[in-house]
Amino acid sequence: MFDDVLRQVGPKLERIVEFAGMELVHVEARRESGGMILRLFIDREGGVTLDDCARVSRQVSAELDADDPLPGRYTLEVSSPGLDRPLSKDRDFQRFSGQTVRIVTAAPLDGQRHFKGRLNGLAEGSVHVVLEDGREIAIPREMMTSARLDAAPPQAGGPATKGRHA
Repeated sequence: MFDDVLRQVGPKLERIVEFAGMELVHVEARRESGGMILRLFIDREGGVTLDDCARVSRQVSAELDADDPLPGRYTLEVSSPGLDRPLSKDRDFQRFSGQTVRIVTAAPLDGQRHFKGRLNGLAEGSVHVVLEDGREIAIPREMMTSARLDAAPPQAGGPATKGRHA
């Protein structure tokens, strides 16, 4: 049901966000304890402000209220994608090539479903990643359930220390 809703409203949301001078990074619709949530993640060069999120929220809300494509009540959330930005479009996998990513697949690939490594771009429908052990793997897009930039800070030679540093 939520996939149908996203297919229906996705292009309209994309137009609204682009008209506001931003990029629609990701949209998700899901049922949570408080009811249905429609989440939009927006971004632009230099980042987004709270005012940007509020402006897009008002515009999207007005459009969705006029068309009423969502069944029942829902909560609209608009925010920045954050440091662990989801990667969902082909251009994301090219744009963030060289960055560390975390990818989850629906079924095991080479005996695992969770992958972390350096993104090496997209070719022939597969995302190429150099894993932490040095192996390169091609993950077919249709197998991926989630792909995000890795927001974890790099480890500098061991566990973190507390206290004063000399």
